[in-house]
Amino acid sequence: MVIRNISEAKTQLSALVESVINGDEVILAKSGKPVAKIVRYNGAVTPRQPGALKGQIWIADDFDSLPPDMADAFGMEPSPK
Repeated sequence: MVIRNISEAKTQLSALVESVINGDEVILAKSGKPVAKIVRYNGAVTPRQPGALKGQIWIADDFDSLPPDMADAFGMEPSPK
């Protein structure tokens, strides 16, 4: 594990990325306190398949409609009197 203050990391970014590629974790610190971790990106193994959940989910017909009280709270409809 490699620990660097943010100011150091700015000047050593390429070297830190190489460390991550080689399997190390890099901890970024601010005033000596850890605030972030840089780890190797392991993206999706296979590309996403559009429509993979087709037929398994549904969207209600009134999905885009707000209930009157919510619409009023957002100023979208006049208050009923």
